[in-house]
Amino acid sequence: MNSQRMTTHRKPKVVSTFSGCGGSSYGYKLAGYEVLLAVEMDTHAVATYQKNFPDTPIYYGDIHKLSVEKIFDITGLTPGELDLFDGSPPCQGFSTAGARDFCDLKNQLYHEYVRLLRGLYPKTFVMENVSGMVKGNMKIIFKDILTELKNSGYDVRAKLMNAQYYNCPTSRQRMIFIGVRKDLGIPASHPKPQTKPITCKNSIGHLEGKIKPNNSSITRYAKYLRPGQKSGEVPNFPTKTRDIYRLLPNKPCPTITRKPQLVHYQENRELDVKELSILQSFTYEDNKFKWIGSDNQVKERIGNSVPPNLMKAIAEHIRVNILEKTS
Repeated sequence: MNSQRMTTHRKPKVVSTFSGCGGSSYGYKLAGYEVLLAVEMDTHAVATYQKNFPDTPIYYGDIHKLSVEKIFDITGLTPGELDLFDGSPPCQGFSTAGARDFCDLKNQLYHEYVRLLRGLYPKTFVMENVSGMVKGNMKIIFKDILTELKNSGYDVRAKLMNAQYYNCPTSRQRMIFIGVRKDLGIPASHPKPQTKPITCKNSIGHLEGKIKPNNSSITRYAKYLRPGQKSGEVPNFPTKTRDIYRLLPNKPCPTITRKPQLVHYQENRELDVKELSILQSFTYEDNKFKWIGSDNQVKERIGNSVPPNLMKAIAEHIRVNILEKTS
């Protein structure tokens, strides 16, 4: 199939596992793909996903119980027909932010991804995880993942990519595995950096003075922090909380997680959901993601998500450099 036919007559097809609220799916949508199925077991994440992708079927449940045959039944696909298989197995066990437990069962969920990959036998795949999986003892699991993916019949490349170079105002480094089925004869590759880092002020500065501060403890203690300063670095900080950080206006936002809690670079308040959504690239220009639930629930969804613009760049690269070259 030539590139004109791929671009004009059909959208590349995706099955997304460990889908969360839909960060990756949003990126694929922006890149012109069609997500045929999402797989997720977190109730609030599923509800958020359905709000934004009402036409996409969701397998709501344990991935261990999802068979390849069930995916074929839902999507109407046959082995080898799928364009791209996506997944972000839970990363807490690899993360440097918590206890790096080698035996954490979360570190083993990639086996379910590989099981479905081998059954679906798609043309390409993308697997995302945290950078911590190549540090310390976790390198053993990283090598095992790489071996399993290659043994599934794919040319595989793994690369640390930072979202700040792909139109995302947040410095979020992730390990991205990209695989291309060997019979296609096209090597796997990653997109090159596309943009310079976008600063916090340039991304959310238009909201200065427009957001009412909440009454959280983070907001109450914001006044004690200078830009670029963390609460644990301040002698006699008036709270035991050591995980509050004030943004630097001329730098991208650091990785959005539960900790540290982020404070506005200028105003004495905790960051608002609207600002976090922009910083994670869920909201920009005319693209607006819809959130449901409490602020804490939304912040958890944002922190656990793949930045849509990062996945958009990856998806566009795969479409142009791999899928449009297949026949």
